[in-house]
Amino acid sequence: MSASSQLAMLSDLARDARDQAGQLLAGERQNERQVAAQLESLNRYRLEYAERLQQAMHEGIDPASMHNYQQFLASLDAALQRARQALDAQQQRVEQSQQHWQQEQKRLSAFDTLVSRRDAERLRQEARRDQRISDEMAAGRLLRQRAGHSS
Repeated sequence: MSASSQLAMLSDLARDARDQAGQLLAGERQNERQVAAQLESLNRYRLEYAERLQQAMHEGIDPASMHNYQQFLASLDAALQRARQALDAQQQRVEQSQQHWQQEQKRLSAFDTLVSRRDAERLRQEARRDQRISDEMAAGRLLRQRAGHSS
């Protein structure tokens, strides 16, 4: 296997790794949106429930119902805390996935740069070879012309 084809293969592998990292990042971002939406829903529900408690207190509420409201609000607060922690953890996963994708993109860019340099060098060598052949043919014609004139 030539160095050029090895480099192309490495570039293809780096592209695949970058694409996989991109898919992982997209999935983590989707999960982040879902967790954030769940947190938002939980926040809205907690606000609605607190408003119901305020309304019940305004209309008059017995101690047992008051206790039930407070217990449920406390459980909602605990659920909100867990949801915030889950969102923080998911945001960290998104950040890590993004860094991983960026590393893979840099790696791919490095291989692509090497492939481009190798291709440019190959083209320069071909141009030099073509020029040398052209020069040799011109020199041969010139020699034949001189040889034909001196006869």
